Amino acid sequence: MIGQRQGIIVWLYSLKQAKMLRRFGNVHFVSKKLKYVVLYCNLEDTDSLIQKLGSYSFVKKVEPSFKPFLKMEFENSAPDKAKEYDYKMGI
Repeated sequence: MIGQRQGIIVWLYSLKQAKMLRRFGNVHFVSKKLKYVVLYCNLEDTDSLIQKLGSYSFVKKVEPSFKPFLKMEFENSAPDKAKEYDYKMGI
């Protein structure tokens, strides 16, 4: 069963080793133009994985994603009255 997941952005010098990163987690996206890989792994393994990936010579920089720690409830989420009226009219 999959627990909490966190994304890791791995900046590379060359994309030759991008395929090798699959053994560390799920590769979600590979940017050929900007040379980075978005990798998802378990939340508990993130710190050790960042250190391990940073030690490789083909890795330029490793950044964690902060999405699991962001608050997703927004304060002003009440719908606008003008838009609500337009939807009721059927425009």
